[in-house]
Amino acid sequence: IFEMFFGGRYIILLMGLFSIYTGLIYNDVFSRTMHLTKSGWEFTLDPDSGKEIGKQTGVYPIGVDPAWHGTENFLLFTNSYKMKMSIILGVIQMSFGIFLSIFNYIHFKKTLSIWAEFIPQILFMQCIFGYLCFTIIYKWSIPWYEPDANGNPRNSPPGLLNMLIYMFLQPGSVEKNAELYPGQGTVQLALLLIAAVCIPWMLFVKPFVLRREYKKIRAQGYHNPQADVTRISTDENNEHGGAIVAEEMHEEEEFDFGEVMIHQVIHTIEFCLGCISNTASYLRLWALSLAHAQLSAVLYDMTLKNTINFKGVVGFILLVITAVLWFVLTVGILLLMEGLSAFLHALRLHWVEFNNKFYEGSGRKFMPFSFKLILKGQDD
Repeated sequence: IFEMFFGGRYIILLMGLFSIYTGLIYNDVFSRTMHLTKSGWEFTLDPDSGKEIGKQTGVYPIGVDPAWHGTENFLLFTNSYKMKMSIILGVIQMSFGIFLSIFNYIHFKKTLSIWAEFIPQILFMQCIFGYLCFTIIYKWSIPWYEPDANGNPRNSPPGLLNMLIYMFLQPGSVEKNAELYPGQGTVQLALLLIAAVCIPWMLFVKPFVLRREYKKIRAQGYHNPQADVTRISTDENNEHGGAIVAEEMHEEEEFDFGEVMIHQVIHTIEFCLGCISNTASYLRLWALSLAHAQLSAVLYDMTLKNTINFKGVVGFILLVITAVLWFVLTVGILLLMEGLSAFLHALRLHWVEFNNKFYEGSGRKFMPFSFKLILKGQDD
């Protein structure tokens, strides 16, 4: 097992650095907060309820304000925050994966796939889930519990999940008390229409363009376009048609429209449904973060918290025992077991949700350049 750890030492190093960064953003170090600068909240005792009521006086410069820790609504706040952060990170990574597909199309000279697949895919993704990320950030930027510029009280912050659902169920109409910004219904209707157009765009354009170009080549008397593709593609009158068929047909013996159409239908359905399921799959980041934070809090509360204020020799001995117990449980459960679990989930997100946007696995096996292999082939 130590050999395995040594082999993955760079991955473990990166995991540690990412964990430190995430802990800084969440302001959570083994369930304890860091008061790096002054908090943006002030608490005063309410004589009626006997509870301390917080009033915001500023903004904490980085990460979660330490004043949130220990409050009654801390879990409610962090749940919403981490869930939305997971969606934003997921959409950014999947959009990056779609953009990476351009390099494949350019490398393999599939110019048709750029405007028949990449453009509708990125439009479909951004019109629905990119818009959801925009509304999340926009909602964060508005002080909902302060009056607007005209001194009027604002509506209560709308639920974004219901907004996305009613975007499909009631296109073009948004209730006044659930409106996030003026003209929201018109914007959502336009985005929905663009996303709807992208589906037949992905489905029909590429197969029918290939079919048209194939028929054009056959009409000129070429019965095996692959054998004559070089000659056809250099012909000034037929350069576009020969190039497109050469790009997309690879090494198939004969162009089969039915087969191309079935492949495109599967690809389109997989992408459209995958946008929904893949985005939802990134919520595992939220669930893992929540479980990790709560487990860390439980370990602290059950060990160090009970003995840290004891006095005398007995208190010191109990503190040492509980500190050792806390350290062993933290390393064994949080760092090793939970760390491995988080690593595996992150690896799955990269392989399934991210890679399927650009990786097909249908090419030739990679063979690195080697003089030894070349000389060996000459000798044979």
